[in-house]
Amino acid sequence: MRNVLEIILNKSAVKLGVQNGRGESFEAMLTVDSIASAQRYYDMIMKIKNGEDELKIDEEIVRTLPDFPKIAITYSISENDESSKENQDAMTRMLKYYNDMFGTKYKLEAIESYNRNLNERLARKEKRYLDRSQQIDLVIVVDRLLTGFDAPCLSTLFIDRTPMSPQGLIQAFSRTNRLFNEKKRYGQIVTFRTPKEYKKCINDALVLYSKGGFGKAIAEDWDTVLENFNRSLKTIRTFAPTPADAINLSKKQMTTFVKLFRDLDHDYAHLKSFSNYDPSMMDDFGFSQEDYEDYAAEYKNIVELLKEDPGDNPDEPVVITDDYELVAYDKFKIDFEYIVELLQGFVEMLDSEDVEFDETKFEQKISEFREMADELGKDNPGLSSIFMQVLDEIEKDKKKFIGSDVSEIINKMRCSAIDNELEKFAKKWFINYEDVKYEAYNYKDGELANANKLRESVDYSAYKEATENALPKFKFNRELVREFKEELMPIIIHYIAR
Repeated sequence: MRNVLEIILNKSAVKLGVQNGRGESFEAMLTVDSIASAQRYYDMIMKIKNGEDELKIDEEIVRTLPDFPKIAITYSISENDESSKENQDAMTRMLKYYNDMFGTKYKLEAIESYNRNLNERLARKEKRYLDRSQQIDLVIVVDRLLTGFDAPCLSTLFIDRTPMSPQGLIQAFSRTNRLFNEKKRYGQIVTFRTPKEYKKCINDALVLYSKGGFGKAIAEDWDTVLENFNRSLKTIRTFAPTPADAINLSKKQMTTFVKLFRDLDHDYAHLKSFSNYDPSMMDDFGFSQEDYEDYAAEYKNIVELLKEDPGDNPDEPVVITDDYELVAYDKFKIDFEYIVELLQGFVEMLDSEDVEFDETKFEQKISEFREMADELGKDNPGLSSIFMQVLDEIEKDKKKFIGSDVSEIINKMRCSAIDNELEKFAKKWFINYEDVKYEAYNYKDGELANANKLRESVDYSAYKEATENALPKFKFNRELVREFKEELMPIIIHYIAR
């Protein structure tokens, strides 16, 4: 069991999306052969979390997610079962941990309410569950949730039991196969027992359900995936030995590079999905995550270049027009939409009957949001300032925001900030506000939509009469456009474009 948990807790960070950052990680399910096994696993994880076991959580994981792993358990409680009383007592204890973790108040008598809430929490379809404080990392089950359960952010199924029937395998595997976002495009299965028997059972099930009983299975093992990665890396290096060499390729070669890098991206991501992957093994290939990201940066530049200039041969189109998303990319960035979604979920939690919110937890969440707003401020101080204002208002009067659409509130504040800057500019230069607004919202690639029209709309006589040391008209027009481009637009551009 300790070896199994070493794999789940310390060797599955990529599977669980830990690198995506707080609130963006995925969930996993551990299925075992009995309720007793499920309870033993649960208790062992709790000892590990409390530092009472020889197995310790990897420090790098703890730095990213200090509360990892957040766990829950679910199993059937039968009144007729000989061990029913023991199972009920254990579940009562586990419910208390769940309630303490999420501020809920579920009891054994209403176990179905708990199960329903656990399902909703795992599915993350409500905005409040986008917040890290309301998320689960691992749920331990026997048979519950292995069929008919839909959670797109469930990335991995860990199996510590003998193989199920072909139907059971496919149904269990299907819990992980829903697309979630650009970071989760496939599910992953990890088995711990009888690998040869499992491989045969999985292949038989894949053949049966994909080919009607005929054909070849599509499962790939570690050696095959490692070989595919090695081949993809060698191939792309024949075109571009280093990332910097990619930009010097011809248009035709660039098109090939795009295809080859996508192969590398797929194979590298597939390789990292295996538990026995370790970044240090990339040293044997002279490759690293940093090398991948450098190639990825050149890939993105080349894709944009090919979109703008596809080349000279119309019979051999090279424009890349699809929406392929990189899957081996690790970097997580806090952006506008992400914080708005989290803030909306937080506001919904304030009005939830299932959640008890004390002042300490409330202040802690506000502090976390302020950290996110600070991070956003490095790229966009304007939007960061708006978020800070909203957080100040929530802190002063949380009831005021209950039932509100946070994105609508923030968008109104953005529009108000834009209007204030436009009005100041229009007043200073004696221009009609609507004309300034039109140019601001149609500003593109550093150029006004119609600079002449903007200059013509100026009331220069009024400006000259009201302004001491007024500029002559030719200097006035030049300074007007310069200030619009260099001072006004840098202030408001982030408010307009997210």
